[in-house]
Order: sequence, then C-alpha cells, then structure tokens
Amino acid sequence: MPRSDIERIKERFRLRQYDMSAHAMEEMAEDLLDIVDVENAVQNGQVARIERNDPRGTKYILEGTAVDQKTPVGIVGRFAGNGRFLIITVYEITPLEG
Repeated sequence: MPRSDIERIKERFRLRQYDMSAHAMEEMAEDLLDIVDVENAVQNGQVARIERNDPRGTKYILEGTAVDQKTPVGIVGRFAGNGRFLIITVYEITPLEG
C-alpha cells in the first residue's frame, strides 16, 4: 500500500533528510519562527494543497502549528532529485492567508 504524501514528508523530517532554502530561512526569521517550529508544524500538520503544475516538480503546501501549539505555520516544499525534502519557504499563516 503506498504511503501518503504527508507520511513521506514526515519520514524525511524524522530522518533529518531535509534542506532549507536561503529564502525559507529569511522568511522564517522574519516571522519569528525557528526550525523547531517548522519541525513541529510538519509533525502535527497536514498537506493543505498540492501544486503539480510547476516544471521544477510537485510542490506541497503544509499547514501545522508551531511549538506553542497556537501559531499556525505554512511550509512549502518539494522532494528533490536526491530524495530529500527541500523547504522552499516558511511563514506564519495570518487570517488573510489562511
């Protein structure tokens, strides 16, 4: 039975097989989030949307909560050719985005 997309992504995080773009690090810092918030959001989150029309590969938009269990976090990423999960951007979900 094939694993779901979120299970595959969570596994990459558990195994520390993920990378973060410079843009994602900048956006994370601007929203006062850190890597622990991102990891927590992935582990308690879900795939909100999948975008398959990008020529660079399928993008997954995840939504979860930060460590404080209150701050909603959005994560956009894709599986890279080497099987690792590449985080493209990270942001706090605001009422206008959610």
